[in-house]
Amino acid sequence: MMINELFYSLQGEGQLAGVPSVFIRVAGCPLRCRWCDTKYAWALDAGEVLTPEQIIEKISDYPTQFAVVTGGEPMVHEGIDELVGLLHKNDYHITIETAGIEYIAGLPVDLMSISPKLKNSLPSNAEQAIEYEQKRFQPEALKGLMKSYDYQLKFVVDTPNDIDEVADCLEQLEDVNPYKIYLTPQATEPKDYLEKSRWLADYCLQSGFAFSPRLQVMLWPGQKGK
Repeated sequence: MMINELFYSLQGEGQLAGVPSVFIRVAGCPLRCRWCDTKYAWALDAGEVLTPEQIIEKISDYPTQFAVVTGGEPMVHEGIDELVGLLHKNDYHITIETAGIEYIAGLPVDLMSISPKLKNSLPSNAEQAIEYEQKRFQPEALKGLMKSYDYQLKFVVDTPNDIDEVADCLEQLEDVNPYKIYLTPQATEPKDYLEKSRWLADYCLQSGFAFSPRLQVMLWPGQKGK
């Protein structure tokens, strides 16, 4: 697989926030989210080709058994099954971070961390925006992932207006476990993160949805490999 970077950090979001984890970032993503903080991993050739065995060798010295396969978009890459299969054989707890645009069955994954994309992340480039709108929300793929795996749904919320769209997404997906839903503020700087967190936290208290931190924004804003 084309691997953009391997690094060791704290999981920043969701139910495993704060857990030391090794991150395996694959290169290439068909989406072009406006607020993406890993644009350097968009291109299919943005990295080096590594075999699953080479990846295991490179990450084995980190003091953790938690592995996060992220991107880019891992679920569109050939070889994802071989990678997670070898991680599983080496006793890693495996999380895949995905936008939920593709469904693959039978992966030995402990947590499917799904982040359906809202309209707030529409690319500014008109041509990219058309392609993005066609791909960003795939209900059947999402339903397949939610049925097949232990999952969490993370929605990146930018303004209070996004709440209605989150509700619409959940209605389309049907039978979503409300305790697996996480809302997290869209921000790249700690100041913006705190401002948005206050009203979003209030909404989470009203709705019962979980508030997800973004530790990478609070601790290492803009730093690659964190």
